[in-house]
Amino acid sequence: MIRNIIFDMGQVLLHFDTDAFLDRYELSTADRQLLLREIFQSVEWAMMDRGSLEENGLLEIAFTRIPERLHEIARGLVMEWDDPILPVEGMEALIRDLRTAGCQLFLLSNASIRQHEYWPRIPGSEYFTDTLISADVRLVKPQPEVYETAIRKFDVIPEECVFIDDNLLNVEAAQNAGMHGIVFHGDAAELRGKLRALGVGV
Repeated sequence: MIRNIIFDMGQVLLHFDTDAFLDRYELSTADRQLLLREIFQSVEWAMMDRGSLEENGLLEIAFTRIPERLHEIARGLVMEWDDPILPVEGMEALIRDLRTAGCQLFLLSNASIRQHEYWPRIPGSEYFTDTLISADVRLVKPQPEVYETAIRKFDVIPEECVFIDDNLLNVEAAQNAGMHGIVFHGDAAELRGKLRALGVGV
C-alpha cells in the first residue's frame, strides 16, 4: 500500500525557468547568453546543489568572469530568482488532496542551502511532513546514497513510497532503491491519474 509521496521540487512543484528569470531584465542577446552560461550553466551552480559552495561564493567567482555592469543583475539572478515563485499549475490542489487522503508528503530535491528561505513560499509546502535538500547532506540525485539517506530520515518503507521527479534518471535511481517511481511531464492531471493507478485515492 502506498503511504508516502516523495516529490522533487524544480519543474514539479515550481518552474525553474531560466528564460523567465532573464526576461526580468533588459539584456542584449550577448549579455543574456553570458549570464546564462556563467550563472545557471556553471560548475559553481552544481556545486551549490552539492553543498560545497553557497550563493555568495558563486557570485564572487562569477564576478571575475562578467563585466561589472552586469554584477547587480547577476546578484538578482542568484539571490532573487525565486521572487516571484512560479508554481506548477494544479500541483497545490493535488498536494492538498493527497494529504487529505492520508498520505505523508516529503520533498527530496537537489537544491542549494538557500532553499530553506523560499520553501515556505511554495504553494502546498505547508502540507509536507519533512524535506531533504541535497546541499544539507552533500549528496545529489541520482546518487544511491541520497535515496538511502532520505529513507532513513523520513523513516519510511521504500515499497510504500512513490517518488515523483521530472528527471527519468532520478526516478530510475529511486526505483533501484525500492520505491515506486513516476516521471512528471508537467501535467498535474496526468500525475493524478498515475497515482490512482498505483492505488492512491486522489
